[in-house]
Amino acid sequence: MITILIAALLGLCVSAIAVVKGKKRRGGGGGGDASTGLSQGIGSDHDHWCCSSVQEMSLHGGPPAAGDETAEELLARVQGMAAAVLAAATAAGAFPGRWKAIAAKLERLPACLSDLSSHPCFAKNALCRELLQSVAATLAEAAELAGRCREPPRAGKLQMQSAIDALAGNLDLNLRDCALLVKTGVLSDASGSSPPAEATAGTTPSEAQADVRELLARLQIGHSEAKNRAVDGLLEALHKDERSVLSVLGRANVSAMVQLLTASAPKVREKAATVICQLAESGSCEGLLVSEGVLPPLIRLAESGSLVGREKAAITLQRLSMSPDIARAIVGHGGVGPLIEICRTGDSISQSAAAGALKNLSAVPEVRQALADEGTVRVMVSLLDCGAEVGSKDYAAECLQNLTSSNDSLRRAVVSEGGLRSLLLYLDGPLPQESAVSALRNLVGSVSPDSLVSLGVLPRLVHVLRVGSIGAQQAAAAAICRISSSADMKRVVGEHGCMPLLVHMLEAKSNGAREVAAQAVARLVSYPPNAREMKKDEKSVPSLVQLLDPSPVNTAKKYAISCLLSLSAIKRCKKLMISHGAIGYLKKLSDMDVAGAKKLLERLERGRLRSLFSSK
Repeated sequence: MITILIAALLGLCVSAIAVVKGKKRRGGGGGGDASTGLSQGIGSDHDHWCCSSVQEMSLHGGPPAAGDETAEELLARVQGMAAAVLAAATAAGAFPGRWKAIAAKLERLPACLSDLSSHPCFAKNALCRELLQSVAATLAEAAELAGRCREPPRAGKLQMQSAIDALAGNLDLNLRDCALLVKTGVLSDASGSSPPAEATAGTTPSEAQADVRELLARLQIGHSEAKNRAVDGLLEALHKDERSVLSVLGRANVSAMVQLLTASAPKVREKAATVICQLAESGSCEGLLVSEGVLPPLIRLAESGSLVGREKAAITLQRLSMSPDIARAIVGHGGVGPLIEICRTGDSISQSAAAGALKNLSAVPEVRQALADEGTVRVMVSLLDCGAEVGSKDYAAECLQNLTSSNDSLRRAVVSEGGLRSLLLYLDGPLPQESAVSALRNLVGSVSPDSLVSLGVLPRLVHVLRVGSIGAQQAAAAAICRISSSADMKRVVGEHGCMPLLVHMLEAKSNGAREVAAQAVARLVSYPPNAREMKKDEKSVPSLVQLLDPSPVNTAKKYAISCLLSLSAIKRCKKLMISHGAIGYLKKLSDMDVAGAKKLLERLERGRLRSLFSSK
């Protein structure tokens, strides 16, 4: 029986060698097929050359040239090889346990090939031909090893065991690829055998989608080099027409791309990270990426990847962390530490992205303490002082704003790390950012009044009231309101020229800005010199009267009443209130039981009666 099997296998190998020699005579020796390497290792130099050639092509990951065979002829030859190799594997005397497992895999191969060949588009798709060539290479390797294992080896046992285990892995890969190729649906979309990279500029949308599906399928099958080429093609497709790629993207494709983040080749990891970064930035794949497990490998890449890998990982984490749920998951997977390290040592782009990610994480209240425990406060203060880009500084200010929004211990931590001084220096720019002013507002209550004065907080707030955006001005007015708790601080605030600027804010379009300005004025005007300063401004009383509007949208009315009560003792101001219609507003507000409305109404009506009697 063994003699018959060996003769059959020799016949196949000789036939394969003859094919190669025939092609060489026709000038096609360099395009030999993968399966022509079938050999039983019986000592022939030609047999040894065939197997070495096949193994070399397999190791490089690229499928050998297709040769002149049709897909049907290639399939028939591979099926014949499979039967012969199964017999050789069964007859192998050395390492019987390992060969029994390989024989079980070989027994599954005919059914897989049958499923593949039964598809209507089998003969039209390049992927089918490439898979058959890969199977042929694996069978050739199996035949060579089985021939060497007919008898127990006298030496090199460990090396042979390793080779057999590698063969088993290749067989598993072939079986898996065959099943995936049938399941992807790409065979139905293919209309020809040309690879996607050769698509012409006149490709129709449906053809482009078919090409993309084939590229996505290639991410899931084959060796690393083939997947590397598929990633290159996918990057090009995303650059040309992102919408077409997104329209056919499926869970299996995303899963395959995520797995490439852990590929052994750094270049493949970088390219996979680039594709995933672009998918995340599209805004339509965040949930799919996270559900397919992108966070752990992405965080590892941010921690120990190449410069390109770390940059793409940081940008992707910044985009994904905009979702509170994903932000919590990033913290849970240990993503804070790598992001902090990128802020310390990364280039300007990576640093900005990592700072943006940490800013997004800090927007989730329950993870703020974890961020602080990892050292986020110190890093953000450092970025404010010497960040490589303006964007990094903006993100740092926003992160500090979030961290100090509701936690006294974190406020104290920021102050102790020098955060207040850094924020003040940052506000010296021509256009002070709202986030920095808001962070300053959060911190002023954690510093003594004397320190606020000595650090120069008030000149910065005045600067913001003059040139800042309406949001920054609103935060500055809120900070002034918090500072002005004592008569001495009210005096200092008034001496810095805040009153006219706050009065001007009473006319702002934003209801929130008007409200906080009125609140600050109400607190400051209780100090008589500030009231006198306000009296000099012709717009102060008319602006406050307009804020008596009883509309529910107007949230500044209670503060406007407080201001007007403080000014009602001044005869000129009282006349202005009456002449601008304050009594009508106050009657409605009295009916609504707004605090102070009745008291102010009575004062104004008494004053009006006196003026009527005196005029008579």
